Amino acid sequence: MAEEKKEEKKIIVDEDWKNKAQKEKEISKDKVQDGPAGKQGPSQQLPKGDFGTLVSLLAAQAFYAMGQIGDENDKTPKKDLPLAKFQIDMLESLEEKTKGNLTENEKQFLEGALSQLRISFVNSAG
Repeated sequence: MAEEKKEEKKIIVDEDWKNKAQKEKEISKDKVQDGPAGKQGPSQQLPKGDFGTLVSLLAAQAFYAMGQIGDENDKTPKKDLPLAKFQIDMLESLEEKTKGNLTENEKQFLEGALSQLRISFVNSAG
C-alpha cells in the first residue's frame, strides 16, 4: 500500500499587504472622524446638549415647516402647517411638563420662542 501524503496548507502573510491594509484602515477612520467631505473644525462641533438647544431645535423645525427658513437647495421653502403646529405643540407640552423646574432664563427663552412661533404660525396660515 502506498502511503498518501497529506499536504499541509500554509498560510503565507505578506507583510506589505498587512501594512497597506492597516494604513487604509487608519485613513478610513480619519475620514469618518473628519465628517462630511473631510471638513473639520469648529463648524462641525455640535452644540452643548442643554435645554436651550432643545428649544432651539424644535423652534427651528417649526420655522422650517412654516416656510420661514430654508436651506441652500430650497429656492422657495415649502409650507407644512400641520407639522409646524405639531412642533409648537411639542414646545407647549415641554413648557407644561417643566413648569416650576426651569431657571428664569430658560423659562423666558421658552416663552419667547413660543410667542414668536405662534405669531409666525398665524401669519403663515393667514
